Amino acid sequence: MHHPTTLPLGPTTLMRASDFRHDEADDAPEGSAGATRFSSLNPSLLRDLQRFARHEGAEPAALELLEVLAAAVRHARALRILLEYEQRVLPLTVFPVEHQMHCPVPAATLLVWRLTELRVLQVEPAQLAPHEALAPGPQAELYAPLSPLLWQLALRGARDTLLPEISGPLAYRVVPGAGLTRLALGGTAAAVLRRLRRQTTSLRELAGWPGMDRERAIRLLNGLYLHAALRVSRTHPAATNELRHADGR
Repeated sequence: MHHPTTLPLGPTTLMRASDFRHDEADDAPEGSAGATRFSSLNPSLLRDLQRFARHEGAEPAALELLEVLAAAVRHARALRILLEYEQRVLPLTVFPVEHQMHCPVPAATLLVWRLTELRVLQVEPAQLAPHEALAPGPQAELYAPLSPLLWQLALRGARDTLLPEISGPLAYRVVPGAGLTRLALGGTAAAVLRRLRRQTTSLRELAGWPGMDRERAIRLLNGLYLHAALRVSRTHPAATNELRHADGR
């Protein structure tokens, strides 16, 4: 069952998280765990997300927003994600194929929020159409590019470990021709990306570059992966050296 009150016209009308949880508890089948609903999702996307929704006791662990967005990008699926922030419910719809998002809060406002505090409440297929399908009007103003959110969430969000697809004894390099100019990068990030365009390196080596440490390197790699800008190798010497280092050889 959908809740129209979670689709506000502006940030002042965002639904209270307590009201959402109350409605969800009323609608949940007897004996269900509540939390994030997966039943309506594409089966392959569902299996992907279930890797993260590990169970501890009887309750499912909460998904991180970066995990959900990574799955949406991998499967090229538009999703509606209900998020909790400061005891309010924020509906975010993402369109990975069109590189768009729809949100009642302006993108410039959303990106300065404390992104570590965004909590995933529910994930389901998108109920909206991409921007190109709309006639000009108020709803069109709620669309924005998805790329800045992907990048900022990787750099400043809750996840500080590598996504599973790029973890392990690997070597990394920026994909030639990767379109990252829209991110308006500067400073350390720009210098590191220039070097990663020329050089293949391991996580351990990347963490030692000027201005970097292990967490910054992990977040940068996650951001590049979400933008399809990361090439990984298990056979490059940097990867095999990392494997020997991990084995203590």
